[in-house]
Amino acid sequence: METADPRNSFPGGREGPFLGLVAGVIALAALASVASLVDLVDRPGLPAAFWTMAVLAVGCDARPFVPSGRRQTAAVFPSTCFTFAILLGWGLGPAVLVQAVAVAVSGVRLGHAPWRTTFNAAQYACALAAAYLVLRLGPGGLFDGDRLGWTDVLAVGGATVTWFVVNYGLVSTALRLRFGGRWWPAVRQGLPFELLSTGSLLLLAPVLVTAARASAALIPLVLVPLFAVYRMAHLSDEQVQLAALDPLTGLPNRKALLAEVAEQVHRHAERVARGEPGARVALLLIDLDRFKNVNDALGHAVGDRLLVEVGARLAGVVGDRDLLARLGGDEFAIVAGGLDGVDEARELAGRVVAALTEPVSLDGLPLDVGGSIGIALFPDHGEDYATLMRHADVAMYDAKHRNDTVAVYAAESDHNSAERLALLADLRRVLENRPEAGRTVRGGDGAALPPRLAPDDGPDGAPRPGVDDGPGTSLGTGPGSGTGVGGTGRWWLPRRRSRPAPAHPDELLNRILTGADPVRRHGPPEHLPVEPGPDAGPAVTPPAPAAEVGEITMYYQPQVAIATGEVVGVEALLRWRHPRRGMVDPEELIRVAEQSAVMRLLTYRVIDDVVAQLAKWSAAGTTLRAALNVSVRDLHTGEIVDRIADRLAGHGVRPDRLQLEITEGALMADPRRVLATITRLHQLGVAISLDDFGTGYSSLQHLRRLPLSEVKVDRSFVLGMAGDADDAAIVRSTIELAGALGLRVVAEGVEDERTWRLLYAAGCDAAQGWFYARPMPADELTAWLARYRPLSPVPSPDAEIPRRHAR
Repeated sequence: METADPRNSFPGGREGPFLGLVAGVIALAALASVASLVDLVDRPGLPAAFWTMAVLAVGCDARPFVPSGRRQTAAVFPSTCFTFAILLGWGLGPAVLVQAVAVAVSGVRLGHAPWRTTFNAAQYACALAAAYLVLRLGPGGLFDGDRLGWTDVLAVGGATVTWFVVNYGLVSTALRLRFGGRWWPAVRQGLPFELLSTGSLLLLAPVLVTAARASAALIPLVLVPLFAVYRMAHLSDEQVQLAALDPLTGLPNRKALLAEVAEQVHRHAERVARGEPGARVALLLIDLDRFKNVNDALGHAVGDRLLVEVGARLAGVVGDRDLLARLGGDEFAIVAGGLDGVDEARELAGRVVAALTEPVSLDGLPLDVGGSIGIALFPDHGEDYATLMRHADVAMYDAKHRNDTVAVYAAESDHNSAERLALLADLRRVLENRPEAGRTVRGGDGAALPPRLAPDDGPDGAPRPGVDDGPGTSLGTGPGSGTGVGGTGRWWLPRRRSRPAPAHPDELLNRILTGADPVRRHGPPEHLPVEPGPDAGPAVTPPAPAAEVGEITMYYQPQVAIATGEVVGVEALLRWRHPRRGMVDPEELIRVAEQSAVMRLLTYRVIDDVVAQLAKWSAAGTTLRAALNVSVRDLHTGEIVDRIADRLAGHGVRPDRLQLEITEGALMADPRRVLATITRLHQLGVAISLDDFGTGYSSLQHLRRLPLSEVKVDRSFVLGMAGDADDAAIVRSTIELAGALGLRVVAEGVEDERTWRLLYAAGCDAAQGWFYARPMPADELTAWLARYRPLSPVPSPDAEIPRRHAR
């Protein structure tokens, strides 16, 4: 629906100053021109030249030129040329009278309110009066003699500048009081256009007066250059309009959408300030579903025809006062103003969905296309185009992810905020401190990483590892099991290479662990020196940017054989303590990093860390198997196999000492390529573990077809098995099934003795969790192993697994 032009109403909350300006300008204009108008009564008849100019002034203003996309305050009124010429030739009274009539005619033509027309006439009268005073300071009788002198030219120039300054100043001040905002930026923005348009008309006035001295018949000739300027302005405006149209569908494009949203926001801001109804503006972003399938199967020509048909359907849905635009590809947008709330926006979205439900028939082939729609409202979800567009885009993708058709923006669904992008930038800054030259690394999307971000190829280039684990996520703050960050929702990150060991590493470790676990409250341990590793290198002062983003480290959590209590392996986990953000949630980090080329770099860094640490433990006489998580994107190529083989050979580590954990979601992403990579890893001798079994796309085919060595029962079942019969049944069934297939079973999330005994009674092979040990750095793990004494469970009445009753 159409909203009233706010320039025809008085502002809410600023009536006093604005009304004072309007009244003051009208009063000043009356005082300045009343004497000159009274003199017209006794003045003898005016010449034909005057009447010719007066008729042209009024006639031309009946159709002023209003550039598209501009506010009407930027309209070009040709009467300015004629009334200023009348001022130069016949004085103030005739000029004010003709200007007032011309303003009245243009006001009716443009639909101005009466008070606005009166103010415009008064504003012009003030400008003419000020220019007349400047002319009176000159020699007088400008066009009575045969020739004009330099003083005459200076007087006309001064009057021209005075008219422009007074008129433009009054208009700018009125807009400032009417709509608020900063005065000077608004003045500076509109000044170039006014100088070219209004200034040109004013400078044409002396030419008109000079022609009038010769003959009144010469005056109409000025219409020729005026018409030429008018047509050139129209042609230029048409080019601007064409630049704002989509060439395929003929609909407005993104540029036009930006201008429309800005105008609608401007129009509705006043309604919001006054608390009036219909003050909302809705931006609907529409993305077609399955359009790529049409392009791939039938070609782009058919896809283009489909877009034209969709555009026509959507045009029949939107209101006459709403704007439908095509942004590019298969994205459309609708701007609707005058709404009372989100319900009306949803109603409009429902009409769009209904229009897209009917299949589109092209060459006798019905094409079924739907759409996902995101909605953002002004001022609820943003007050400018960029914010509204981004929030509508977030809502649209939220609708896609929920398999819904319509979604309204919600802050909790915004996973691409500026804060998260800054987090990714901080991650890059951490990695930039580990340069490598001479090798190109490509991300999963094929983009080449800059040389400064390429991972270290040397066998001694791996950083000192660190860890992560906790309840629910790998950066948990309460007791929980070791659940790494890998597959589709979990991942690992490295630490910087050249960071020197701190003077008191145990104290630093204590601060990190205490910050991550509120339950753990202990004093600082004894300061023990730590010998630098073989790759430590000379101590250097880290650059300032690195200190601002903290360090990313690998930690390790033991995996213990339940029956014997023997430590059979560890899981490598991640923790990033940011100096400003605190402990960074790994799931949040993965959401912003997984789509960038940095993810591949992180995979390689983790492999380097873990393999290097295995070599150090082996040299110290500690035999452990280390498990690490990998991203689903790394399994799509064979590069990870080559990387692992190279590092194992370089460090002299047996392949069976390394184990990769993958999730069921990773298997479903691209089963063919993932299976090929897993098969090569199995042939290499690296064990494969199926992580989080039972929470994703669980299928017995995974256990039957894949070269697996281990199944990990997800912690969500293990945590509840002591009190929930359903969880206990799932855990027991998983253990029995895996045992029948010859697979090892590891339970995550063992946090208490009862769960430990229940797992033993069920026949589980190994477990990890805070019942045994928390995640810890590699050097602290060595000290823990020296203190650890195996503990074997004994039969207990508490070890009976809960059974559910028949329903």
